[in-house]
Amino acid sequence: MDSGLAALLGAAVGSATTLGAAIVNGRAQARSQHAPWSRRHRHDAYAGCLDALHRRDMAMDAVLEALRPERPDLPDVDEKIGRFITLAREVHRAGEIVILEGPAAVAEVAERVGHASSDLSHVVRRMAERAHAGNTTHKAEDTALATERERTLYQAVKDFRLAARRTIGNTD
Repeated sequence: MDSGLAALLGAAVGSATTLGAAIVNGRAQARSQHAPWSRRHRHDAYAGCLDALHRRDMAMDAVLEALRPERPDLPDVDEKIGRFITLAREVHRAGEIVILEGPAAVAEVAERVGHASSDLSHVVRRMAERAHAGNTTHKAEDTALATERERTLYQAVKDFRLAARRTIGNTD
């Protein structure tokens, strides 16, 4: 083998080694940068979901307060129900983003929050329908059921917060 060919072969081996090292280093750097990026996306999704839940809860409290009198102001109830429904849809959308971002443990708890929120929404809607019909015979029963569903939802939200904190690394 002459010296020119040996030099060419040596340069090719050196270039291949350098390229391989650059690929390995690039992948390692991408992985190290992906973890904070992923954590940030999850944090934003979880915070967005909690914010939507809070706003929906405030709207639900307003609906329940409007339904409290013996003869509620039905146009006021309808306005508050409309806001509540809009915010309940936002909770659903925020929950879908959480489920998409994962991981499975947080998605599972987010689904429980969604079901608990939906269960409470059904009770509130039924209370409004009965108010429109002038039916007060089930008011105490419906109020007690709404309170029970609120507690169930609150527990699911607490579980969601805990799972979210574990996932994004805030365990202190």
